[in-house]
Amino acid sequence: MMVFSIIEKEGDLITAFESNFHLTRLVKTTSATHISMVSLEPGTKIGFHKAVVPQVLLVIDGEGFVRTDTQDNQPIKKGQAVSWDKDEGHETITETGLAAIVIEAEELNLHY
Repeated sequence: MMVFSIIEKEGDLITAFESNFHLTRLVKTTSATHISMVSLEPGTKIGFHKAVVPQVLLVIDGEGFVRTDTQDNQPIKKGQAVSWDKDEGHETITETGLAAIVIEAEELNLHY
């Protein structure tokens, strides 16, 4: 399990087409990819299970904790992400609520 920031990186400055923004690439895939939205109400969790494929959870609102079978609870909050390898057991819990985007694919190449 690796927890990392998704908002502190500035990424590439894009100025084409009179634009002015930073683009931070997060994930590159070469296989079928599932992108989902998860919403956890206060006091709920995504129960402990093994990742079927590599996955990334991008927290877009709220906060909680993530753990694996070898790592105790680590805090995670809006603007952070966590990645898990295939077959890695993990759980996400929140006391205050959490919204996240989950990306799952056989081949995930993270850009962090």
